[in-house]
Amino acid sequence: MGLGFMVGVLGVLFLFHAAYSTIQYRGLLKIMEEEFSGPPMNVVLELLLGFVFCISAALTVPGNFLSIHPDSEENRIVSLSANLDFMIFNHRAKALPLETDMKLKH
Repeated sequence: MGLGFMVGVLGVLFLFHAAYSTIQYRGLLKIMEEEFSGPPMNVVLELLLGFVFCISAALTVPGNFLSIHPDSEENRIVSLSANLDFMIFNHRAKALPLETDMKLKH
């Protein structure tokens, strides 16, 4: 478990805590019979910090990008066997008309 993964976990915990704090704040406002106009500033900052942590973890945890160029030496071509058992010729395309030169009528 690397540093990026731990930052992601910390970001998720921040997000859950911000949600819990907002729910608790709304409950407090209901008791005091005041109207909810938005979460307090510390909850918004915690939400933004958790979002930044989650985004940074999402960008660092997956690893390095691999080349998609066909001439790259990193690419490995996986070929399927020429086994005819996996070829299916009885499928829904047989319901289509056989004539391919059909013209649209106006």
